[in-house]
Amino acid sequence: MFELKSLDAADKRELYRGLLEQAKALLRGETDPVANAANLSALIFHQVPALNWAGFYFYRGGELVVGPFQGHPACVRIALGRGVCGTAAQERRTVVVADVDEFPGHIPCDAASRSEIVVPLIRPGGELFGVLDLDSPEPGRFDTADKTGLEALADCYVATLETG
Repeated sequence: MFELKSLDAADKRELYRGLLEQAKALLRGETDPVANAANLSALIFHQVPALNWAGFYFYRGGELVVGPFQGHPACVRIALGRGVCGTAAQERRTVVVADVDEFPGHIPCDAASRSEIVVPLIRPGGELFGVLDLDSPEPGRFDTADKTGLEALADCYVATLETG
């Protein structure tokens, strides 16, 4: 049985190191991408402070389709290149937005969201699988430490796709 361990959020690098250890333990031995996305989104939502949404969009039929998440109901489908998620997916790079109102084409799924970070999920060989999306009600919530930590968590998730 997996046991959630409380992590110190004062040092983000330590927070993400601990979170990655927990994610590896949580995902170990499971290859179902939906089950792993559900558990990872819950882990992130409950361990990373100041979030109002954490979850996945999967690339299906040329667009992003909402997957497992924690938070308020979300937009179901997002076109590539549209909003923060669509931009990260299309450009295959992490996008950090300090103020979502300043991001051209932002899709306001939750009016409480003020900042956002989206990490693309890329399989070896460059195939887009989807994105990991986090929203916060705090402007400027995400920084380089979040980017590095969340990219490591995304890589951990993608590694489970390769074993399944």
